[in-house]
Amino acid sequence: MSKRDHLHRLAAHYYQADAAVHWSVTILERRQGWLSVSFLYRFRELMTHTVFRYGLVCPIFCLMPDHFHMVWMGLCSGSDQLLAMKHFRKTVNDSLKRIGFQLQDQSYDHVFKEDERREEEFRNACEYIARNPERAGLVDVDEFAKYKFSGCVVPGYPELRVFDTDFWDRFDHVISFLRKRGLMQVGQSGPG
Repeated sequence: MSKRDHLHRLAAHYYQADAAVHWSVTILERRQGWLSVSFLYRFRELMTHTVFRYGLVCPIFCLMPDHFHMVWMGLCSGSDQLLAMKHFRKTVNDSLKRIGFQLQDQSYDHVFKEDERREEEFRNACEYIARNPERAGLVDVDEFAKYKFSGCVVPGYPELRVFDTDFWDRFDHVISFLRKRGLMQVGQSGPG
C-alpha cells in the first residue's frame, strides 16, 4: 500500500481561540451531482451544530459543484477548529455517503494572519470566496449575491444574511456580544 501525502498543518494553537481560518473542502475525485437545495439545508444544519458545539461562527460559506469554502472564526478560548473540522467532516461525509459521494481525505486551510484579519482585508477575502460562482460562470458578473448556495451561520442569529447591506455592521456587533457573553445566555436577548 502506498503512503499518502498529507497537507502540512500549522501547530494546533493556530486553529484555537479566536483564530480565523478559510477552509476549502473537495468532493472525492471532484465529482459533481451532490449539490442540491436539500443538501444545502442539511449542510447548514450540520454546520450549525458544529459551530455551536465548538464555539465558532461562519461569516461566509460557498458550496460549489465539486468543493466548498467556509471561513470559521473562534469565539472563545476553548474554540478548536481542528476538532471542529474533524467532527464536521465526519457528519458531512455520513450525509454525502447516503447519496453516493464523499469528501477527499484532507481539507486545505489558510489561517488568517493578523494583517489579513483587519476589517477591509478580511471582508475582501470573504467577498473573494463569495465570488467563486461568478469566476466559475455559475452566475453573471456582480450577481454572486444571488447564488443560492452561499450564506453564513452564526448560532442564534438565523436572520443574518451575508449579502444584506448592513451584514458586516450587524455581524461585528453580534460577534463582539458573543465573545463577551458567550453562546449560552439563558433569558437574555443579544443584539438585534
